[in-house]
Amino acid sequence: MSSNAIIHLEQVTVFQKHNMVLSNVSFDISDNEFVYLVGKTGSGKSSLMKTLYADVPLVKGHASIAGYDLNTISKKEVPFLRRKLGIVFQDFQLLYDRSANENLFFVMKATGWNDKKKMQDRAQEVLDKVGLATKGHKMPHELSGGEQQRVSIARALINDPEVILADEPTGNLDPDTSAGIIGLLQDISKTGRAVLIATHDMLMIQRFPARVLRCENGAVSDSALVSNEATVS
Repeated sequence: MSSNAIIHLEQVTVFQKHNMVLSNVSFDISDNEFVYLVGKTGSGKSSLMKTLYADVPLVKGHASIAGYDLNTISKKEVPFLRRKLGIVFQDFQLLYDRSANENLFFVMKATGWNDKKKMQDRAQEVLDKVGLATKGHKMPHELSGGEQQRVSIARALINDPEVILADEPTGNLDPDTSAGIIGLLQDISKTGRAVLIATHDMLMIQRFPARVLRCENGAVSDSALVSNEATVS
């Protein structure tokens, strides 16, 4: 295990319901890495992401993320783990009956914030980071798809997470908007956070090249290992 690995998997088996979709999965991701997770629909990438945020239990192998052992984590500990993770979804999962600010306040209240001034300051800070400094009062339907995803990313940043897990964050966006979202997530990784993006958008990977974990034929290959082996040979 790398000394600065924030995500560590060793011989992990990933299940989709009761079906094994990936086996013998081993990789480390450090605390400032930007990594893609790619694969066809049904290849196991979403199930692997769900395993990392403890939505799918780990039954075989060893794994840890943000200081939590996924083999021994209890249901009571899962909310505390998720405070260390920022999770971004393809469909945004915003509350459409309240403003961008109110979406952020909802998460803060749910995770123990209670000082109104600090909450307002933090909401403004993360909206600034995602380029929505003047949009906090807007309702989701008043925002474009890209802006809604930026609110989702702002929400993921609220509790200053150690890891960002983004599951198809550009799946519902046009290419130019997608580029803005991937660029933003790449910038976030440079602030000392690990960012793992599940995607099938190969154009974005070409435009923003980085390490690639590929789910294929029940296994995960790692472009970093392939590159190292090519260098050695």
